[in-house]
Amino acid sequence: MNRKIENRLLVNYVLMFIISTIIAVIAYMLLGVANDVLSKTLVKNNYTAQSLMKDDYESIDTKSVIDNGGGVQVINRDYEVVLSEGLDTIKKDKLSAAEFTEFLTLTKSVGIPYSYSIEYNPMKQFWLIVTFPTSIRIDFKVVHNKDYPSVDTQKVVSFIAAVALSYLMLLAISTVIYSKITSISIVNPLKKLCSSARRLKEGDYSSRVNLNLKNEFGELEQIFNEMAQQIEQEISRRRQSEENRKRLILDISHDLKNPLASIMGYAELCHNKSDLTKEELLMYTRVIYENSQRVNSMITDLFELSKMDSPGYKLEKTRVDIAEYMREAIGSFISIFDSSGFAYDFYIPEKEIYVDIDIKLMDRVLQNLVVNTVQYNPRGTKVIISLSEKDGKVHITFKDDGIGIPSEIANNIFQPFVREDRARNSQTGGTGLGLAIVEKIIAAHGGNISLKTDTGHGCEFIISLPKI
Repeated sequence: MNRKIENRLLVNYVLMFIISTIIAVIAYMLLGVANDVLSKTLVKNNYTAQSLMKDDYESIDTKSVIDNGGGVQVINRDYEVVLSEGLDTIKKDKLSAAEFTEFLTLTKSVGIPYSYSIEYNPMKQFWLIVTFPTSIRIDFKVVHNKDYPSVDTQKVVSFIAAVALSYLMLLAISTVIYSKITSISIVNPLKKLCSSARRLKEGDYSSRVNLNLKNEFGELEQIFNEMAQQIEQEISRRRQSEENRKRLILDISHDLKNPLASIMGYAELCHNKSDLTKEELLMYTRVIYENSQRVNSMITDLFELSKMDSPGYKLEKTRVDIAEYMREAIGSFISIFDSSGFAYDFYIPEKEIYVDIDIKLMDRVLQNLVVNTVQYNPRGTKVIISLSEKDGKVHITFKDDGIGIPSEIANNIFQPFVREDRARNSQTGGTGLGLAIVEKIIAAHGGNISLKTDTGHGCEFIISLPKI
């Protein structure tokens, strides 16, 4: 990634440091402005000892101070408290010289919760002390004597500069380290994502990312892995589709080759042999006709199967009572079962059950199932057709107790050109497309069809359709 993100983060942190410093300076300046504004409005500045001072301390106006929560004390030259009204922080009637000195020093200390204003009257020799409780005060001030330079100025300035430089260096180092740590938490997951994306681009569709993070990168990991899985599945489906297409072409070629060979052979025989008897000619033309029918049936089924895979294919649905529809359809199959020597039972409920179906296509489904059953099972087989409803779906069950289908064939029975007769005998087998068409029709109706079977245990086709 050419360290672009890492450098960008470092620049961002340096900018934030500069901006933070500027904000701190502006904040300090604003505090100074605020202090000037407050100094004009604060009570302690309006009632100072200097403004209240009078030679006769008993005539001093203490009421305004007391009304604003303050106090006034007067101390004479013998350190006696000769006047005390309002707030009293001295709490003594007389002080020693040391105590008074300590008190004066305390009034200038940092952090005390009182504001003191002290003025001395040299004529009458007394101290006037005005006290107010402090609201909030920040005791910080840089002081420099411009009139009388100190011999320590250079040393102090050098020390302050060294401290400031050390602070800036430590801050800069911390900024770099923090930017590195932050960039690692971003760059490493991105490197893993890029690596997996690169493998995916190069054809490794099993590529996945494992970040084990709970943040946005964790969400990105999940999205990437799901995308990779979908691509892998899609590629697998395409490969399977391509294999199915190749197999389909081979199956079509195989199934068309035999009837076409018969047609061509008997047609050539009829054309070249002029002394054929009438019976021979009828036999040969019957073979040609039957094989032509088989080719036509296969082409028709292929067309139907291809049409159902078209995106523009639409059903012509009608709202019907599926119970009544099944009774009518079964009635048309009884003659087929009777002529084939099949036994049968039907279980259709008397109540009305409505579904939306394409009647013509549903006729094709039932007809294909009947033809398959009759074609592959011996006489005496019993067929049971039933209709039921459950969980908002209609279930049509087509069951027989015939020879069944081997499991290796049953697993792919709804694929084109899959037939029970493994030799693909054109005399006993159909086109191999009937059940594939059935599955396409049921899927187009929003339903599904499944098969339960095993060799010697018959077949049970279960069709599920959504109810209205």
